[in-house]
Amino acid sequence: MKILINGGCGFLGSNLASYGIQKGFQVTVLDNLSRIGSKENLKWLQSYGKFDFVNIDVADEADVFDIVANTQPDGIFHLAGQVAMTTSITNPDLDFRTNTIGSFNILEAIRRFSPNSHAIFSSTNKVYGDLQEIEIIENDTRYIAPGYCSGFGANDIHLNFQSPYGCSKGAADQYFLDYNRIYNLNTTVFRHSSMYGGRQFSTTDQGWIGWFISEAIKFQKGEISEIAIAGNGKQVRDLLYISDMVDLYYSALGNEIVYGKAFNVGGGNENSMSIIELFNFLSEKMNVEFRFKFNESRISDQKIFVSNNFELEQALNWFPKCTKEQGLENMIEWVTKTP
Repeated sequence: MKILINGGCGFLGSNLASYGIQKGFQVTVLDNLSRIGSKENLKWLQSYGKFDFVNIDVADEADVFDIVANTQPDGIFHLAGQVAMTTSITNPDLDFRTNTIGSFNILEAIRRFSPNSHAIFSSTNKVYGDLQEIEIIENDTRYIAPGYCSGFGANDIHLNFQSPYGCSKGAADQYFLDYNRIYNLNTTVFRHSSMYGGRQFSTTDQGWIGWFISEAIKFQKGEISEIAIAGNGKQVRDLLYISDMVDLYYSALGNEIVYGKAFNVGGGNENSMSIIELFNFLSEKMNVEFRFKFNESRISDQKIFVSNNFELEQALNWFPKCTKEQGLENMIEWVTKTP
């Protein structure tokens, strides 16, 4: 099995790569090493065994064409991207080049040189916009969408690209689906909610679980006096631990039933959590009472997004196995031990 992982030194990419290396697959990792933690993840991967690493930018058409033509991979995980909405607003050119042009380059390379490859694209729930059209109510700790007690399925809500990030990822999302319709390529789109776990070097703009855990540790140590939160802290996401993510990608790989389809992917309602609820959990685990500073909400932020995984359960018999409690304990341990 030949696997090409674009963005293979990122959080999800490095975990997928380590699994493939351990399974004895022929793994090729592409990454430009621009993201925080990517160089550390590359060193970590090198401890697992042999694989090919190529330092390229996905926006460079010639390099992408050359790699795909030479490797002829069975599977391609296209994960490389600009992943922060805030960054897309301050630097929309970088966002467009990486997310839209980079994804187009991958698809064209597959169409021209490796049409039998199965390409899975890591999309985002941000393709649905801020979901202001959905009825939402508020309780003491979280927002609730009464008509969606099982979460949002890909066919339950309509696309609504907002922010440069939503537009760039949304365009790539639709290109992946259309290249199946028009060129009969084997493409699949996963629209992710919140994923977390080891090898995720979180920032204030991306990876909120890891970021707030690191802030909680700083607060516990007395390094900061309060924790800044955008909005009122009642925003809800469903949490999906990295081991379940890896299981999903490899379960889907080469399975014709997912070709040409888009799926919402997350931990589901049972693994949903608001920011306030996260800190209630951390407060109990760390035996500390936190203080907060509440700032304005971020532009186009969803008050709630919870994935309905029913379609994936039906197609692949896949469902999250790691509970949010166990996953959070694992994440606390990883963040604590990581410099």
